[in-house]
Amino acid sequence: MTIHIALEPLLALGAGILVLAMPKLLNYVVAGYLILIGLVGIFNL
Repeated sequence: MTIHIALEPLLALGAGILVLAMPKLLNYVVAGYLILIGLVGIFNL
C-alpha cells in the first residue's frame, strides 16, 4: 500500500503557518516557497 502526498499543499501549509507565527519573516517565507515550487516544477517531484 502506497500513500501519495502532493508536495505543493504541504509547502503552502508550512509557509502559511510560518507567516502566522512570525510575520517579520514574510519576505523569506514567500521567497523560499516560490523557490521550492519552482524546483518541484522543474524536477517533477
